[in-house]
Amino acid sequence: MIVLASKSASRRTMLGAVGVEFEVRPAAIDERALEAGMEGAGAGQVALALAEAKALSVDGLSRPVLGSDSVGSVAGRRFDKPASRAQAAEHLRFFSGKTMELHSAAAIAVGGKIRWSHVALALLNVRVLSDTFIESYLVAEWPEVSQCVGVFRIEALGPQLFESIEGDMFTVLGMPLLPVLGALRALEELPA
Repeated sequence: MIVLASKSASRRTMLGAVGVEFEVRPAAIDERALEAGMEGAGAGQVALALAEAKALSVDGLSRPVLGSDSVGSVAGRRFDKPASRAQAAEHLRFFSGKTMELHSAAAIAVGGKIRWSHVALALLNVRVLSDTFIESYLVAEWPEVSQCVGVFRIEALGPQLFESIEGDMFTVLGMPLLPVLGALRALEELPA
């Protein structure tokens, strides 16, 4: 059994669906402070640093601890989860007609040391969004999307934002699941 250092419902669902036994123990880190100390770093580097910090912040009692995080960027600007519905609308207006880079990272720590880490990238091509669409979308999806980088849930109305997506769905959901499973097999937490 592993420890999942995340409160993300999406990550819990992914692991549970593929039969990974885990205990949830959310990480207690100041994500914004860590990001602030990484000025000039790329979105992938920030996602990896957050995933590693989460994995290291929880004592797994000799069990592997899985940390994961996602960071989105559009036109070179990083975006966090929206703090308000008005900010969500601002984000969506900025995303309109552009490509969102979504970096999803995962890290596994054992005994307080990072044993494995990985970052995956998905490119989400946002269609041109009208103000009318943005308003109706937020009526339907707020406050759920307040917990989502990119202001969307791909398993709900989120696909309506995009013209195309390049990358695997697990990355879009917030964790590079296939590499995580490979790492768990290498650590003998799953049968090979």
